[in-house]
Amino acid sequence: MIIQDTEISIESRLIGPLHRPFVIAEIGINHEGSMEKAIRMVDDAVAAGCECVKFQSHVIEDEMIPNDVIPGNADVSIWDIMARCALTAEEEFQLKKYVEDKGSIFLCTPFSRAAADRLEAIDVSAYKIGSGECNNYPLIEHIARFGKPMILSTGMNDLASIERSVQIMRKHSTPFALLHCTSMYPTPYSAVQLGAIAEIREHFSTGVVGLSDHSLGNYTCFGAVALGACILEKHFTSDMTWPGPDVSISIDPGELAQLIEGADAIHQANGGRKEILEGEASTIAFAYASVVTIVPIKAGETLSLKNVWVKRPGTGEILAPEFDTILGRTVVRDISVNHQLEWADIN
Repeated sequence: MIIQDTEISIESRLIGPLHRPFVIAEIGINHEGSMEKAIRMVDDAVAAGCECVKFQSHVIEDEMIPNDVIPGNADVSIWDIMARCALTAEEEFQLKKYVEDKGSIFLCTPFSRAAADRLEAIDVSAYKIGSGECNNYPLIEHIARFGKPMILSTGMNDLASIERSVQIMRKHSTPFALLHCTSMYPTPYSAVQLGAIAEIREHFSTGVVGLSDHSLGNYTCFGAVALGACILEKHFTSDMTWPGPDVSISIDPGELAQLIEGADAIHQANGGRKEILEGEASTIAFAYASVVTIVPIKAGETLSLKNVWVKRPGTGEILAPEFDTILGRTVVRDISVNHQLEWADIN
């Protein structure tokens, strides 16, 4: 299989299979409309070592009509949630500047054309597209025209519906990444379906794949890295006691630090082949076994299980794999016990 796309770049950060996993701390709407909370979460995410924090941009009137639909992880309507949590254009600009001043990457998910235009006006470096917008092809087209990298979550979509979005992004030569996602809050481990990561990578011939995860804890993200995910997104909060529909599926600063450290470690451990490494030489010296005498042997005696065996260390000339080849042969001289046999000792 030929992988067409092997990496994308957001600002100066290269993202792809050859680079350490790109972890996104999804603050989203966990700030509940409070700039004080939003800034606290930025500070905590950066202190945990996170390179990227992400928010959501909601221009409610352009995003939805008034409704009373209640999400599964809330007890009020989606309209009421967004009215409570939406930030103003000025607040989003302030957060972008604050994040970048701290040396981190600012991402934001637009949920409407107006929100996308608002983010483009403040010159965001890339766009994160939520699963609900994966098959919103008019919005995908609108954002793809900006020509900036797009990270597309694919929850609630199959390969056919993802295909149309991929075609749009490729038509505009827009760099993109695809994140597997299950839109259940929280996602039971049995519904995470990490096998979809390889399916997405192979079907769309792209190496820039990842996981937007709604399960509890970091386990599934670690598994995703082992399967080739190079982007990980988790909801994040500074305090698990804060209110908010996404707080219960979030990770806190300690877990975020563990996610970053663990994902990097697993990435370093990935790949390779089964071979003997140069670095194992010092272990080989003591761990291998050599063929040795277990009793004194006289010249002319035949080697057998009664007078030779294999013992550590592996510093002898004849090692354990060759043991069977010396049985039945005779020795040319007297040999003491615990002697590591040499080829010169044997007829």
